[in-house]
Amino acid sequence: MIRIPILHAGLREAFPPVDLALDEPNGLLAAGGDLSVARLLDAYRHGIFPWYSADEPILWWSPDPRMVFATDRVHIATKLKRWLRGCDWTIAADRDFSGVMHACAAPRPKQPTTWIGSAMFEAYCRLHAAGHAHSVEVYAGAELVGGIYGVAVGRMFFGESMFSARSNGSKVALLALCRVLHDWGFPLIDAQVKSQHLVTLGAFELPRRRFIAHLDDYCERAFAPGNWRERWPLQRACELISLPAAAQTS
Repeated sequence: MIRIPILHAGLREAFPPVDLALDEPNGLLAAGGDLSVARLLDAYRHGIFPWYSADEPILWWSPDPRMVFATDRVHIATKLKRWLRGCDWTIAADRDFSGVMHACAAPRPKQPTTWIGSAMFEAYCRLHAAGHAHSVEVYAGAELVGGIYGVAVGRMFFGESMFSARSNGSKVALLALCRVLHDWGFPLIDAQVKSQHLVTLGAFELPRRRFIAHLDDYCERAFAPGNWRERWPLQRACELISLPAAAQTS
């Protein structure tokens, strides 16, 4: 039987130290509590995130190692770069946060169920309204064809999910997010756990201790919360071909 600490809804209580997280399943740290804005922000600051199915209590995780993107080293393949030259898609931020979440929650061929249930949806919409959760949207005309959303704490961004309604939709959203966050002084994006798809885009693993050390620095760097819609500088997908040379690959 798995034994982990139980948190209580509505109480101000600290999370257990992340080095107490289980090895199997990797990173399981605690259960229970709630999805209030204050608790979620506290979780992210300490390298913890919620992830659970509809038939489970809230489960809190801090896996080791941790998957991340360096915002100045995301891969842009030569084929994608050529495609971007003629791409007329546009990019926005915080224009349709709920739409991006709904699209991320939709069933996929290899993922018929979703962990983004109604409680998670409502919790992250509250985070968005408070200026902490953000989305990047990619449009072909008026059609939302890709997007990504996550949480910003200081100058650290914690990615939650992304989607493509057309080929390359999520790649464009990720590249745009990396480009802008790099310009804003965000060194890393948390991608949580390893997948081969993330590896092909340039993500890599960090030991949890190093990841937490980065959080202790980056989360304390001042960056005012608030809606990104007006401050977002990148509007056209074709502008992504001017990413730094270190971000490009064959």
